[in-house]
Amino acid sequence: DPQQTELATASKRKLRRFIVIDEVVDKLYGSKVREYFEENNVQHKILALPTTEETKSMDLVLNILHEVQSFSLDRRTEPIIAIGGGVCLDIVGLAASLYRRRTPYIRVPTTLLSYVDASVGAKNGVNFLQCKNKLGGYTPPVASFLDRSFLQSIPRRHISNGLGEILKMALMKHKGLFDLLKNHGKYLLDTKFQSCNSFAHHGDAALQTTRIAIETMLEELAPNLWEDDLDRLVDFGHLISPELEMRVLPSLMHGEAVNVDMAFMTYVAHARGLLGAEEKEQILQCMRGLELPVWHSGCSWALIQRALRERLKHSGGQLRMPLPTGLGVADIFNDTSEETLERAYKLWVKD
Repeated sequence: DPQQTELATASKRKLRRFIVIDEVVDKLYGSKVREYFEENNVQHKILALPTTEETKSMDLVLNILHEVQSFSLDRRTEPIIAIGGGVCLDIVGLAASLYRRRTPYIRVPTTLLSYVDASVGAKNGVNFLQCKNKLGGYTPPVASFLDRSFLQSIPRRHISNGLGEILKMALMKHKGLFDLLKNHGKYLLDTKFQSCNSFAHHGDAALQTTRIAIETMLEELAPNLWEDDLDRLVDFGHLISPELEMRVLPSLMHGEAVNVDMAFMTYVAHARGLLGAEEKEQILQCMRGLELPVWHSGCSWALIQRALRERLKHSGGQLRMPLPTGLGVADIFNDTSEETLERAYKLWVKD
């Protein structure tokens, strides 16, 4: 906003920023972040924290809020900045939403998963009583700044992890995105989503893939930001994965757990006659090409039953099960029988 920029630059008061950064990201980029604020004459406090699923708790939120209080933020003109992966963005979003009832915050995602998922939408939260994101709210950031150069330094497995959420949107909404992943998946893993002119035959697959993933996510989230409508295609891969992810921590990352869920649900769609055998195989081959797990020993029949019971409790007494009905098309189903689910599970385990 030019008017706000003019006010900020005309003000005699020194600019101030409070930054929460994941401690691993701080080791890699902390010196550049500090240099940036020093060069721009911004008074700043940088809080480096371990932001993992195991530390994603109200204790860490309160730790942040103690530091925010001592820094003495102006809750309207001095946004909190979160730099890190999805866990960091979730924790800081919740802290900002609680401080003086709502303090603006900015998301700077540094992993592929957070780039295409946590950066978009309004949700924030922490784990509670061994349940994923049991405490949280809906407070969108004032901005998300997306910079793919952060992805250069993350391990290959983290790239694959983010590809799980991108594949979710491809299977639910966009055949073109599915084809991009199928044809360029290895290239995206090898180049870590950097745009490389020397690989002209790939086009700019990194830019296309991330842009389509974010646009399709926004199409789904923007009209239903506060989840008033519980029929959500973006819940694909999220019916069983929250229970599985928390049960087997830290052996599965979020996108990996989502992909195990999606692989099982692909079998459910096949058992229901929504997907042919060839389409099912294409999906599984794409998952393997993205180096994502298509099965996990922790995903037992008992865990699936327990997870779906939880789903019924929190989705108005209906399963609201998103399932692919082809490649890039999907629908929500409430009538999948236990017999169909068990048949799909047995075939999945056998394969």
